[in-house]
Amino acid sequence: MANTLHLGLIGDNIVKSRAPLLHTLAGRQNGVTVTYDRLIPEQMGREFDQLFADCAAVDFRGLNITYPYKERAAKKVRIDDPLVAAIGAVNTVIFGADGPEGYNTDYSGFVAGYRLVRGEASPGPTLMIGTGGVGRAVAFGLIALGAPELRLVDRDAAKAAALADDLRRAAPELTITTHTSAEEAAKGAAGVINCTPVGMVGYDGTPVDADALRGAEWAFDAVYTPPDTQFLQDAEARGLTIVSGYELFFFQGIHAWDLFAGLPLDQDALRHELMTTDEAV
Repeated sequence: MANTLHLGLIGDNIVKSRAPLLHTLAGRQNGVTVTYDRLIPEQMGREFDQLFADCAAVDFRGLNITYPYKERAAKKVRIDDPLVAAIGAVNTVIFGADGPEGYNTDYSGFVAGYRLVRGEASPGPTLMIGTGGVGRAVAFGLIALGAPELRLVDRDAAKAAALADDLRRAAPELTITTHTSAEEAAKGAAGVINCTPVGMVGYDGTPVDADALRGAEWAFDAVYTPPDTQFLQDAEARGLTIVSGYELFFFQGIHAWDLFAGLPLDQDALRHELMTTDEAV
């Protein structure tokens, strides 16, 4: 492994992302100097396709991909894992000798974060709001976690229907329905999940009325900046167990680091450093 590593993150609204810090600290544990660039297409005056091609042409070892480019990135890479191909979204890209390779550590990161908080407990009937890139990964994660029923809500009905079709092919035993109202779909749900950008810095609000959360058991928000979104505050106030988006961020980052560098990590030490270290590292 080289003692320097050039990485980047392509996405919108990523100024406050902690991904650069995570990978810089991971490198420091291993004596590797990490350069991690925030790459925002609009600010750089380049379309995603051109920016991706530029990164592939220079010295990037790999990229993280975030909202709203994960599904577009999946069309630009070789995907060897049938599960990732079925998800249809990638958040991690490795530039190898045979071209860019795509992976999805959102999927594994969500499963790890859920298990950390809820152990082997079944998700139960689950409502998921948002069926874009991270939503697709989380939905397939729910299959792995044994969810018996999944209710999908998205302003883009066609997108929700497409994900429902893909999930039915992957898990014929899973009951899947699509809905237009999150409040109606929340009735009788054990879990409620936000996979939209609502609640992120710059996207204030919550994706579902707070009173619709009554009676549910747990909630997860894919947003982690801030970690205490209004959605999660509402859920906690109504007695739900919280699975923070920070856990998805942390575990997807660890899994991405393994792909980027293949070097070990002291996860407890990394978690502590992330919580106590400023961006200037």
